[in-house]
Amino acid sequence: MLQDIEPYLACPHCAQALTRHERSLRCPAGHSFDLAKQGYVSLLAGDAHTGTGDTAEMVAARADFLTAGHYRPIADALAEAATALLEAAPSADGAGPETTETTETTGSPDGLDGLDGLVVDLGAGTGHYLAHVLDALPGRVGAALDISKFALRRAAKAHPRIGAVVCDAWRPLPLRDASAELMLNVFAPRNGPEIRRVLRPGGTLLLVSPTANHLRELVDALGLLSVDEEKQRRIDAKLGPYLTPVDQRSVEFTLRLSAQDVRTVVGMGPSAWHTDADRLAAALAALPEPVEVSASVTVAAYRRPL
Repeated sequence: MLQDIEPYLACPHCAQALTRHERSLRCPAGHSFDLAKQGYVSLLAGDAHTGTGDTAEMVAARADFLTAGHYRPIADALAEAATALLEAAPSADGAGPETTETTETTGSPDGLDGLDGLVVDLGAGTGHYLAHVLDALPGRVGAALDISKFALRRAAKAHPRIGAVVCDAWRPLPLRDASAELMLNVFAPRNGPEIRRVLRPGGTLLLVSPTANHLRELVDALGLLSVDEEKQRRIDAKLGPYLTPVDQRSVEFTLRLSAQDVRTVVGMGPSAWHTDADRLAAALAALPEPVEVSASVTVAAYRRPL
């Protein structure tokens, strides 16, 4: 619930801590944010634009596809990696199985001492992956961050320990410094400087990105957007100044999709913005049913140095 993550939240205007006042969150400077009746809060700055957020139709398609279990191996891989990483994570005082030279101030901000680090999903969508990870981490609370209010209406109900927050991934995140022990980023935008700021020293980012083989049969048959062969290298280069890569693994499996499943997977992703409906219908009619489709992603871990 939103109240579980309130100690970790920060005002998007002045970065001060937020506290609840009846049906709103307020900071000491007087900035106030109303709580939506659907259970989320919008911490967007006043001049932010939400036009890049997933539409209600895209969110519904994603919910249907994920609920059907098609990407369950990805969710399982995330939960397994999250559990292993938190068990092995070095502490901010240098204790633990790994240590590195301290280069920045460590420790928790005022008001966060004694609290477990937050699990943050940046670009959380419906909260599906965050909920799966929280099931594997009893007692941890999670923040679902996304720019789509349609997605966060679902994320707010995806798990009893999720708090949902509307924000822009490309602006300062409305979270306090060093508040997260673990961050997830699944098929979503990533902001290296902000991820580093929000992670505690020794905290980890788990990032899921598609490979060039992901859904390749549909890309070829339907003319969908393709994935660059150099995608992972470019991700590593962009995150390199802020985080240290510590692990990388491939998750590959075969999907057997009906025609409706194919429509759904097209409708939930970026190709939904670029696909002509009539041309898609004609291409779908030419596919066998069910159609076998390759799923191929990389799950990479990056750590904020101590």
